[in-house]
Order: sequence, then C-alpha cells, then structure tokens
Amino acid sequence: MAADRPAPAGPGRKGPLAWFRSRPLRSRLALLTAVAVAVAVAAVSLACWFVTREQLENEMDSSLRGTRLDASGVESLLALCHRGTTPPPLAGSYTVQVILAGGGVCTSGKAPIPAGPGDLAVARGQLGDVLHTVKDDAGREMRVYTYPQEGPPGIAVSLARPLSEIDNSMSTLRWVLLLVSGIGVVGAGAAGLWVARTGLEPVNRLTGAVEHVAATEDLTVRIPVEGKDEIARLSRSFNAMTAALATSQDRQAQLIADAGHELRTPLTSLRTNVELLVRSEETGRAIPPEDRRALLASVKAQMTELASLIGDLQELARPDTERPGPLAVVPFHTILRTALDRARLRGPELTFVTDLAPWYVRADAAALERALVNVLDNAVKFSPPRGTVEVRLMRGELTVRDEGPGIPAEELPHVFDRFWRSPSARSLPGSGLGLSIVARTVEHAGGTVAVAPAEGGGTVATVRLPGAPTPPPDTLQGRA
Repeated sequence: MAADRPAPAGPGRKGPLAWFRSRPLRSRLALLTAVAVAVAVAAVSLACWFVTREQLENEMDSSLRGTRLDASGVESLLALCHRGTTPPPLAGSYTVQVILAGGGVCTSGKAPIPAGPGDLAVARGQLGDVLHTVKDDAGREMRVYTYPQEGPPGIAVSLARPLSEIDNSMSTLRWVLLLVSGIGVVGAGAAGLWVARTGLEPVNRLTGAVEHVAATEDLTVRIPVEGKDEIARLSRSFNAMTAALATSQDRQAQLIADAGHELRTPLTSLRTNVELLVRSEETGRAIPPEDRRALLASVKAQMTELASLIGDLQELARPDTERPGPLAVVPFHTILRTALDRARLRGPELTFVTDLAPWYVRADAAALERALVNVLDNAVKFSPPRGTVEVRLMRGELTVRDEGPGIPAEELPHVFDRFWRSPSARSLPGSGLGLSIVARTVEHAGGTVAVAPAEGGGTVATVRLPGAPTPPPDTLQGRA
C-alpha cells in the first residue's frame, strides 16, 4: 500500500509565503510590524512571568525560614496528639507539623503532609534543615520547611504554605499580561498600517505619475521632491528620466521634421525632371540631346544626394549608446590616407599638403573613414579654386585647414547640430549631417572634435583620438 503523500500545491493552493507576497505592500508592512511587536511582547511577558514567579517563591521561602514555633507550642501540639485530639489549625495560612524521629507525625492544619526522608533526617539530627515541595493528603502542593526543635533531640518541626498563593497571583498576572500584550499587538498593527500608509504616500504619487505617463505618454509630469531620503532620490531619478525621454522625443520629432524638409527639395527636383522625361515620351516631342543629357545628369546627381542623405539619416538614427561597429586597433594614418585619396577626387584642382605621423587608435575603421571623409569634404567644399588644404597628423591630433571664407563666431556653436548649415552655404550641396556624424564617431572612439577660425583666414578642424604611435605587440587589431 502506497504511503500517504502530501497533496501537491495546485493553482488553488497557496502557501503562507505566497499568500504573504500577494498582499499589498502596506499590509505586509503592518503585518510585519505586528508580528515583530508580538514576538517582543511575548518575550518580555514570559520573562516577566518567570521572574515574578521566582521572586514570589523566594519570598515564600524566606517567610518559612523566618518563622519558628516555640517550645511551648510544640509541647501543646504533642499533648493534643497524645490525647487523640486533632489539633486545630493555627492562625494564618501555615500548616505546622511535628515529626518524631521514629516517624510519628502530629499535624495542625487542614491535612497531614507526608514526612519525607529529608524531614526524618532532620528529626534524627542527620540534617540541619530541609526545604522542599510536596503534596499533602488533600492533594494541595505545599512548600515545606523542616528544622530541628530546640531541646531534646528526636523532634523536628515542619512549616508549610500552599503554593496556590503563588499560583493565584501568577494567574492574575498571566491574564494581565495577555490583555496588555493583545492591546499592544493590535495597537502596533494599527500604528504599522498608519506608518505604512504615510510612508508610502510618496510611492503612491510616484506610481500614479508612472501610470499617468504610461496611459497618456505625457512626459511633462514631474513629481515634487521633498527631503533627501530614498523616496526623494527615486523622485529625482523619475523626473530626470522623464526629462530625458521628453528631450529624446523632441529630438526625434525634430529629426523627422528636418529630414522631411531636406528630402523635399531633391525629391521635388527629381520628380520635375522625371515628369519632363515622361511627358516627352508621351507627347512624342523629343528633348534636345544636350538638354536630355543635362536632365539625366541632374536625376543622377539627385539620386546620389538622396542615397547619401538616407545613409546619413540611418547613421544618426542609431541610439547614442549603440556603437557603430566593433572597435579594434586600427592605423589612423592609413585610414586618413584613404580618405585623402577620395577627397582629391572631389577637389582635383586643390593642393593637399600633408604631414602624417603614424598613430594607432581603437575605433571602427569604416565609421572612422567616413568621418574623416566628411571632415575633408567640408574643406574641399569651402576652399576657393586652386586653394590649399593642409592636413597634419601628429601624436593623435589631426588638423585640417582650408582657405575658405571661414565660419562666423556666432555660428560656431551650431556646426555640429543636425541639419544645420550656414546661411552662406545653403546653395552648396550637402544635408548638414556630415559634422554631426563626425562628432558622433569621434565621441564613440573616446576622442574630441572642434572647429575654429584659422589664423590668417579659413577654418581649421581638429580631431583628437587617444592611441599610440606604435601598434600593440601582439596584433594590430584587438577586440574592444
């Protein structure tokens, strides 16, 4: 026959811990407070009960030891017993018993008390005195003190008091302690619930704010911050989070608006050119070959501009915390030479003066090359015909100087903003995203970038990247 096994906990069964966890936080705090107070009160009550009982027993023992029956009283008690008369109880709650060495007993009280071996040993002179607890013939527990009687040996006197005196007092004390403990536990639970409600009020406000943001997507909600405790820190963190989310949302909206504005111009021009070509095919009126070639060249240029703009948007749409690719140790000077080759193709009439010292950095090679091309393209775009572009790389500091018109001081703070272009450069090709991509790439590589007016005219762009003039001894490309 299989042994009985406890039924498994099913969906409808919950253990005490699961039930406790399912309660609201304020209820759990109140319950924990009540339990803690109940344990403390129980411990104090038990300690008080045992200490009081011990104290009462010590007082009873002292009372018994301090009471003595004189010789005349002992003789009178023995005389009554010899005549066969039952001695009347003495005044008070004491029971007096005379014990003879032979085992005879004469008792003045409600019921005789059995004489134990210790009592007989005192009567025979073998012990000085003895104190013990025993039940009398009526079944009452008695505290008995036996001492030898002065005079002729062979007689001992036992004085006894019922322990019910202590039990009655302890019973009263027990009920008092239970009443006080119950009131204390209930009061502690109520106080714990009040403290929990008061202490969790800021959490309730925070919860309400979070629920409001989740329901309405309103990121302007702010929680009042009071004090410097953990709740205040949590409120400040929530306010900072909503502010950051609102800023991110605004930047996304601005990016979409700027992207739509930038895409509108090439798309409009592209649609106009395509419509002219379609109309020529539909009407049968041929466009002169030179005009047709110009239209196709314009369409090609606009398609290239759109592709470049979309690529820039994809680059900037990536979160700021996401790196463009795996970082590796790459030769900065070699990537710069490749970017210079591309820049020379875009400005064949310009003169490039270069001085490149070896420098190895930890970066994404493709993203770094694109950023360098953007920096050089800016110099090519703003350089006058037959101008000179100076490119120098020394100990991780790249400087690119052109001989263009320069950038006004009031426009310098905006050169790295997305879609920002100087009013004087609105007629030139570009989307205004190049320097934004440069700043993003350089920051991901742990460097800095700056643009400033050059002495004697023109503009100088400075890119600084941490690294070393020689590659690591083990490999040129290490993991990030």
